[in-house]
Amino acid sequence: MAGRAPRGRITLDDVAARAGVSKGTVSKTLNGRSDVAEDTRRRVQEAVAALGYRPSTEPPAPTRSGSLAAVLDNLESPYISHVLQGVLAAADAAGTDLLVRVAPERPARETPDVARAWVRDQVAAGVVGVVGLTLGGAHALLAAAAEADLPFVMVDPVGVRDDSVVSIGATNWEGGRTATAHLLGLGHRRIAWVGGPAASAASRERFHGYAAALDQAGVEVDRSLVHEVPFTVDAGYRCGLELLAAAQPPTGVVCGDDEIAVGVLAAARERGVPVPARLSVVGFDDTPQATWTTPQLTTVHQPLTGMGRMAVETVLALAAGTQPASRQVQLVTTLVERGSTGPASG
Repeated sequence: MAGRAPRGRITLDDVAARAGVSKGTVSKTLNGRSDVAEDTRRRVQEAVAALGYRPSTEPPAPTRSGSLAAVLDNLESPYISHVLQGVLAAADAAGTDLLVRVAPERPARETPDVARAWVRDQVAAGVVGVVGLTLGGAHALLAAAAEADLPFVMVDPVGVRDDSVVSIGATNWEGGRTATAHLLGLGHRRIAWVGGPAASAASRERFHGYAAALDQAGVEVDRSLVHEVPFTVDAGYRCGLELLAAAQPPTGVVCGDDEIAVGVLAAARERGVPVPARLSVVGFDDTPQATWTTPQLTTVHQPLTGMGRMAVETVLALAAGTQPASRQVQLVTTLVERGSTGPASG
């Protein structure tokens, strides 16, 4: 019967029967092939979790006692790659092996069975702590890790509002305030905010810093200038085109990260709006992209590698039974002034 868990060692045939698909489809799903429908992929993952299936070829055992796992959605973001550098450096300095994991796909990761199976796999591989890098939809993973007594530290969590979660970030509120105060000091009053998704705690804090700076200067927040978009160049570009096409375009833009800011700069170039003569742009993160643009990007520097290092130190302390002095750690941000900002025109 498809719904009954078989006895003995679980095979691909058992998973296929439970999921109602072919053995080949199960194999393609487990190998990460893209030619599998999302609904089919979810059913296979749920069947794997429910049956406790494990491949016959296990990964090699860790060479040192106790490993750490860094779990992320992708490595495309310069932000992620820099945080991961810090994670790698700190793990190496601690003499700890690091396993880099891609998180289970959403929405599968948000189901308790899939989350528990993923955590069991980490424990079986000798993992003693997990560092999550800006994961969205991580509630089930965090809950499963807590059940298994596996320390889990988040760097810039997305959509996590549980104060008990240990997180590492930067002084995002102060960074947003400083970026906005910089533009205000240059005479700008019509300043747009193009931030990240509402689910991002870091982006929300940056926006509140932006709003606080405007309030302190006696400038009311203009909701028509406030936008929440994905942390991507394309999203910044599309939003920049929209802002610059308005009857009263902004003279300054504070962006939720450098990728968004690069997109806004591209939109300004396409619209023939000179930067900074008619538009000033500020980013956030200070990734290498900030120096690749023309003009170079004024941005808020946050210590990305330092955040990665702190996450490893914190999760290792938790694994050793030491509780952190604070469950929300924030490292200092600073403004780096470059050529993308200047005095307001007119």
